[in-house]
Amino acid sequence: MQEIELFYNDGTGWFCKQCEKEIGLQKELEHAHARFFREGEAESKFPSLADQARAKWLDRIAEILICPRCGITEKVDKH
Repeated sequence: MQEIELFYNDGTGWFCKQCEKEIGLQKELEHAHARFFREGEAESKFPSLADQARAKWLDRIAEILICPRCGITEKVDKH
């Protein structure tokens, strides 16, 4: 798959490299605690996406990616 400086594409979509790294570290810290302390209610008033680092297209012609988590952008060369 095509890879650029700030994002990578795994075949299912574009992801922010930095946020993926940070989310991975957070998950490692969460799993350091017992399961009893990690699990909570199944429903939330403030639902969040499972893929927080999945990038979106900033423009209609799909040239610029933006990370919704950290806000960084990068232009994708489609050549």
